[in-house]
Amino acid sequence: MSSELILLVDDEPSIVQLARMYLEREGFRVESVGDGEAALEAAAGLRPVLIVLDVMLPKLDGFEVCRRLRNQDDPVAILMLTARDEDIDKIVGLELGADDYLTKPFNPRELVARVKAILRRGERTLHPGAAPVHVGDLTIDPASREVHIGGQRLELRTQEFDLLLTLAEHRGMVLSREQLLQMAWGFDFYGQTRTVDVHVAHLRKKIAGSTARIETVTGVGYKLVVTD
Repeated sequence: MSSELILLVDDEPSIVQLARMYLEREGFRVESVGDGEAALEAAAGLRPVLIVLDVMLPKLDGFEVCRRLRNQDDPVAILMLTARDEDIDKIVGLELGADDYLTKPFNPRELVARVKAILRRGERTLHPGAAPVHVGDLTIDPASREVHIGGQRLELRTQEFDLLLTLAEHRGMVLSREQLLQMAWGFDFYGQTRTVDVHVAHLRKKIAGSTARIETVTGVGYKLVVTD
């Protein structure tokens, strides 16, 4: 049974009660708050492994909470709850650094499945025998899950590392968004291919000083190449 802490951020008591019941059944510890400011305080004080974060909140909305957490380089996993099944809400959440999203009203069993899937993707599986991968001046070490440009360490979130490693292991090959979802996220990823574009955009900014770069192959996907 898990004893990991989940933070529920929602101002609807019925939602919190239902989510808490199903998550606690799976062995998770659960804390809850009802507004955005309290969410930031709880995230800092409790250090949860995952936040279930509603978009529509008093004081600070969920988008702003997500933005501030990511600006502070907080790596906590975030599952956003959106009240409307609109792509713009999902895309905004992903661009701000959310890991996945779920539309209200939701089946609590699906909530539990999403939480478990995100946490599985976030597990830092070490590969003791894996050799570092070199692409230009990028060094990607699967064993330590560290990336360096030259001698300078690059700070990447878990999913960013997995995406970069996948591209590096297939250097020069064009990988479709669907292939990247399968290889870097796993078959249990519930999101859409748009999340690949968002993570690629984040990665491009972070490796901007490297001789390696991510090329877009229009209509196909992405590949990692070395510039002259």
